[in-house]
Amino acid sequence: MRSAVIGSGAWGTALALVLLENGHQVALWSYTDRESQVLRERRENPMLKGVPLPEELELTTDMACVKGCQMVVLATPSFAVRSTARQLAGQVDPGTPVVLVSKGIEKDSALLLHQVAEEELQGKCPVVVLSGPSHAEEVGRRVPTAVVVASQSRQAAELVQDAFMNSRLRIYTSPDIVGVEIGAALKNVIALCAGCCDGMGYGDNTKAMLMTRGLTEIARLGVAMGARKETFAGLAGVGDLIVTCTSMHSRNRRAGILLGQGKTIRQAMEEMGGAVVEGYYAAASAKELAEKAGVEMPITFGAYEVLYEERDPHEVLVRLMTRQRKDELEPEESWI
Repeated sequence: MRSAVIGSGAWGTALALVLLENGHQVALWSYTDRESQVLRERRENPMLKGVPLPEELELTTDMACVKGCQMVVLATPSFAVRSTARQLAGQVDPGTPVVLVSKGIEKDSALLLHQVAEEELQGKCPVVVLSGPSHAEEVGRRVPTAVVVASQSRQAAELVQDAFMNSRLRIYTSPDIVGVEIGAALKNVIALCAGCCDGMGYGDNTKAMLMTRGLTEIARLGVAMGARKETFAGLAGVGDLIVTCTSMHSRNRRAGILLGQGKTIRQAMEEMGGAVVEGYYAAASAKELAEKAGVEMPITFGAYEVLYEERDPHEVLVRLMTRQRKDELEPEESWI
């Protein structure tokens, strides 16, 4: 099968290598000539050090590489999904599954990224979302990993499952594209919070509290938007949350640590070399979605205050801890 991966960051490169290992013909598209030249000269992605790029991996900056492909992977940063999908729409063959592996919510519209891609593709291609606990650095080194692919088209989801699955990468399918996307986007907000607590010198108890109650908030918003609650107990929910909140591979956690140490979000981004911190943008979008849906998300709102209003994270945490007492279960599940 011929495939193209649009976006040569760490994640796009790691997924291109999986497809190549599985016997597919693969083109890896870079946004700039310079990016593609570096890959061509070094035969290694600087973001995946120690992972060689085989000669049979086609490196290109020509979007026409998607023509004749049976599958296209869209692996750009979230802010570039709309513009890239618009370019893709003019080149890709009708009916070709487009696999969206970016995580986030569009800043201005507060749309989920699969909705953005579907708008630009205008029904030309089925959209599949791939998500789960999967650091590119580990997938590139063939560390055993499992993810989920979600789509409204079972046929498209199963084609993607078959294309990627091997002895080191296990793929599950799901029809809950909204739930998978919500889990993927909002875990970055909670990872910022978890990192912030690390930076403030708090311990495992605090992180476990934030992860658990944060997952409750994510599921609450997801269900209000039509997702299935059980999705958040799966790979795209608790699975992705665990790996993003606990690993130093996570840009969001690393940025959160700097926030907890007293840096502003802009200073944190600068110290990270300008790397995209998706949780920063997702916090604003999640707040907007929660307000529209009338959903209570105190941790997410607290994150927004730290990130956008420069509130002291110590004070925000105290306020969260001293909120009005609550039952742990949702109202409909409480005492009868």
